[in-house]
Amino acid sequence: MIYLARYRSPLGEITLSASENALTGLWFEGGRQVAEIASERPWILRENLPIFKETFRWLDAYFLGENPSPAAIPLAPFGTEFRLRVWEKLREIPYGETQTYGALAGTLGQGESDANPSARAVGSAIGHNPIALIIPCHRVVGKNGKLCGYAGGPSRKAELLRLEKILLI
Repeated sequence: MIYLARYRSPLGEITLSASENALTGLWFEGGRQVAEIASERPWILRENLPIFKETFRWLDAYFLGENPSPAAIPLAPFGTEFRLRVWEKLREIPYGETQTYGALAGTLGQGESDANPSARAVGSAIGHNPIALIIPCHRVVGKNGKLCGYAGGPSRKAELLRLEKILLI
């Protein structure tokens, strides 16, 4: 069973999806993932689940400019092994900091048997991140700090970086 909830943020409505005890999705309204999850059945709109209440508190703190711990929310994203590795690396980018697609790609092959993936492959995995904000894909920027790519839209990405007091070039 998939459960859905809605959250009104300062940057627009957010749709959340979850199992009984873990968050499986968090997207800004208008993103392609919202349409995908809404088309899946069965799902139930149930905003009073404990996982949603925890996530609402996390989002409240985040949008107040605080740095809530991403480890506080149990996550269960669904994706390929490669995407899961990329999303786990995203969680290592500290609040208030950014990393480039290329640098992130460089960290994925370290200590592993496979070669470093391309920045483009990493960008594709990031573009399919099912849990925005908590898996902070908005903290990944292009070469020389250039703002590029975000499923929630470039203006939202810029606002999220400003909220975290990240100065854009």
